[in-house]
Amino acid sequence: MERYRAYHRRSLDDRDAFWREQAALVDWHAPFTDVLDYSNPPFARWFVGGTTNLCHNAVDRHLAARGDQPALIYISTETGARATYTYRELHAEVNRWAAMLQDLGVGRGDRVLVYMPMIAEAVFAILACARIGAIHSVVFGGFAAASLATRIDDARPKVMVTADAGMRGGRVIAYKPLVDGAIALAAHPPAHVLIVDRGLDQAMTRVPGRDVDVATLAARHAGANVPCAWLESSEPSYILYTSGTTGKPKGVQRDTGGHAVALNLSMRDIFCLAPGETMFCTSDIGWAVGHSYIIYGPLMRGCTTIMYEGLPIRPDPSIWWSIVAEHKAKTMFTSPTAIRVLKKEDPAHMRKHDLSSLQYLFLAGEPLDEPTARWASDNLGGNVAIVDNYWQTETGWPILSAQPGVEDTPRKFGSPSFPTAGYDLRLLRDGTAEEVGADDKGVLTIQPPLPPGCMTTIWGDDARFVQTYFKTVPGALVYSTFDWATRDGDGYYFVLGRTDDVINVAGHRLGTREIEEAVQAHAGVAEVAVVGVADNLKGQVPVAFVVVKDRTRVEGADRAATMRREVMETVDRELGAIARPGAVHFVTLLPKTRSGKLLRRSLQALAEGRDPGDLTTIEDPAALEAIRALLAVPARPA
Repeated sequence: MERYRAYHRRSLDDRDAFWREQAALVDWHAPFTDVLDYSNPPFARWFVGGTTNLCHNAVDRHLAARGDQPALIYISTETGARATYTYRELHAEVNRWAAMLQDLGVGRGDRVLVYMPMIAEAVFAILACARIGAIHSVVFGGFAAASLATRIDDARPKVMVTADAGMRGGRVIAYKPLVDGAIALAAHPPAHVLIVDRGLDQAMTRVPGRDVDVATLAARHAGANVPCAWLESSEPSYILYTSGTTGKPKGVQRDTGGHAVALNLSMRDIFCLAPGETMFCTSDIGWAVGHSYIIYGPLMRGCTTIMYEGLPIRPDPSIWWSIVAEHKAKTMFTSPTAIRVLKKEDPAHMRKHDLSSLQYLFLAGEPLDEPTARWASDNLGGNVAIVDNYWQTETGWPILSAQPGVEDTPRKFGSPSFPTAGYDLRLLRDGTAEEVGADDKGVLTIQPPLPPGCMTTIWGDDARFVQTYFKTVPGALVYSTFDWATRDGDGYYFVLGRTDDVINVAGHRLGTREIEEAVQAHAGVAEVAVVGVADNLKGQVPVAFVVVKDRTRVEGADRAATMRREVMETVDRELGAIARPGAVHFVTLLPKTRSGKLLRRSLQALAEGRDPGDLTTIEDPAALEAIRALLAVPARPA
């Protein structure tokens, strides 16, 4: 691991020279004068004075060498639509969209709110914003009107881009009524709403003078040629609101130059893609992963990127693997939750397609449990590397990951390996600046300056940026990830879960993620969520909600009792009796957001007999209602 260690150490110790070299991966219209300005901690300005453009780097600069290469492959198993856009065709579409936005009064520094399903037009709109220097703010499609309204008021967009509807699991989700409702609630509504009419919502209405159909406006701008706006490196490229925000939304602000440099580096060093190769990222554009590794990262690298609308098991559980085989994807990026969904299915679905092109399966979004990692590794064969990586909306690219493009270091199941370039990580005792030793649990923090590509502030609120992220450790200016982690004697990190997911059982602090890992060690368990529930005697007790692989094992009181006892014995064996769940509930489905994250706080509320509140992003409300009925929690009054 000497090559990796020397590389990472140089990114910290010889910062100026290291990042000057990485900046050569980006086209600059005007060169930067300084690599870093850190004169106002914790605010970092990277590549000061340099001007560039994300759309130029993602599209224009590839036209000469690979204009006829596929840039964007769009696949929808919801509507059956498929389309492939070469770099030249993508360039034409983005120029037309840029002209449409300018026609509606959008200019440099203006905000455009994108509220779209997973369709190619969303990519056109996002890149068009980058082209003209507008700041895009993508809000996950299907967010409720009230949540959307708060984001409108925070970003104050001049134009909103949407569609008549999205689809999920064969169900039409009408967007326009949500948009209309949000605008009615907003204090700072957009002047125009640009609508892609997919023909899914025949009842869609339009507001005269405000709503504009893309088809109508596009006809006026066929063949448009809109020049790129050259932005200073620190000018904002986009705002992305962190999921689960309460109260005033927290808009992560990303810069331009640092963002471009970090993503280009990550595509080479982490995801191991060369120009012309194909990446399949199954995320959504409403999340940071979709921004970075469906749109910007692959395109800036000159790769082919696949955008997918649909579920991993529809029309059948082999759909993702058929896409990998058909388009010869080298690198795939998805979430542990998605793999756990596929884990319930016959692994023969994976083996029925030629996956010889696939070399890497990257998993991120939540801690990767060892049984899921082993299942993927065993069933994909020895030629596919399973690479756990850890990062946040705030960072925009991985904090921790194996970096095969630097050195193909051995991987340990359950660990996202090592810090990536520029991240100076410290594991600190809770509430102090004292570093923990090997295998001790601490809060994962980053010594500033944050490397290129990370958030530069919270949109419109510098003070909140400092207070939220850099004031958690008394007497020390460090960025808190709000995650617990350990580091073993070999330097491998293990992320245990959020600091606020730690429960206190009779004075013993236990991470719910640790208990979930222990429950997953039972061969009959497919998925599990553990929450801490208030207890008069012990303060809190862990409660487990378990999905079993074979439902017959929990049918009937006797069988359920046997399985429950086995689960508790497994936890006793893996962690000790102190971690034994106070209750184990068998459920058919765990409630998740549409991005695949478990709704642990809602489960905790139900387990404590409380109402789970308004759940605007839940994938399947029936999952939570079934648990409500199981626990006999009264429904919220109408």
